[in-house]
Amino acid sequence: MIKFNIVSILIFFVFFSCQNTSGQQENKLNNNEDTLTANNALSGINDSLEKVELISIIGVGDIMLGTNYPKTPNYLPPNNDCRPLLKDVKNILQDADLTFGNCEGVFSDDISHARSCGNSKNCYRFSMPEKFADCFVEAGFDVLSIGNNHVGDLGEYGRKNTVKVLKSKGIEFAGLSDYPYTVFEKNGITYGFTAFAPNAGTNRFYDLKNAKKIVRMLDILADIVIVSMHIGAEGSKYQHITKKTEYFLGQNRGNPYQFAHMVIDAGADIVFGHGPHVTRAVDIYKNRFITYSMGNFATYRRFNLSGANALAPIIKVFVEKDGSFNYAKVYSVYQADGRGPRPDKNNRALLKIKELTKADLPELNIEITNDGIIKAL
Repeated sequence: MIKFNIVSILIFFVFFSCQNTSGQQENKLNNNEDTLTANNALSGINDSLEKVELISIIGVGDIMLGTNYPKTPNYLPPNNDCRPLLKDVKNILQDADLTFGNCEGVFSDDISHARSCGNSKNCYRFSMPEKFADCFVEAGFDVLSIGNNHVGDLGEYGRKNTVKVLKSKGIEFAGLSDYPYTVFEKNGITYGFTAFAPNAGTNRFYDLKNAKKIVRMLDILADIVIVSMHIGAEGSKYQHITKKTEYFLGQNRGNPYQFAHMVIDAGADIVFGHGPHVTRAVDIYKNRFITYSMGNFATYRRFNLSGANALAPIIKVFVEKDGSFNYAKVYSVYQADGRGPRPDKNNRALLKIKELTKADLPELNIEITNDGIIKAL
């Protein structure tokens, strides 16, 4: 349509000029003014074509705002209020067209369905009170992955109740075998979202054929396709990606590098990784953005937050309307035990991303600046 309008303008003014070549001086002056107007119009159109409207999408890692299991000792924040945990980063999370995170656990007020694992003090079952879902809404989260190793902590009851709670709050989600993907619209953009994990009851990444099928379908239905992957071994010993299959406690935790590239080949635009509980490298493949792990973002108690485990990025990805990568911005945050995420003036998560990306993907032609900007060269 824009091309047609430009051609129409040119034809109109050429025709108008030809019809008045024998006119009087006044008409020539009018023609000159009209030609100037046409040139200005064309210049304005060209300027508008050069302006690229970008979509901003924030991704963060694991979120668990306190668990009501076991009843003693108490692993809930003071006064059972989760709002203070996110207050220091709320302004960042809300400043995007779309905000994503990994919900590490379930929502339930009834913990009687918790799967048994012996001594409850050493039993990691993550069940957030149902009212805690309001903290996700108020902080600005639009879509969550519930495909992870803790979504089954209260069995099938916990999964179904989590679905019910998230639906009631208007938060989009995916990651279960019964809810492998979602398609939704926000501010005129259609998003396709899917999430994968290795655990029973989840949308499992072992089935590569199914993963490609889902992503290809979303690529047809949506403007921008986002893939979440709960993949990779856990802990500070596993900060590096090896481009090989990773194992943890005897479980196949997948090959993050291979899986991320595969889903981009199938049509994904952004891949957000989480699961290892540490920050990992970032990647740009076929002009699409990948982060291999975003660490422990907001994990109250029950998580190891020593050393590298305390560092996490908020990654704000700017893409064009077709999902192609433009640039990204990293905000470093950190946690101390019993506290929520806070901005890190020392930018340790950013420095870790720079270090690991250079070490693990030396062939990657990107720049990560000291002020957190990631761009392809």
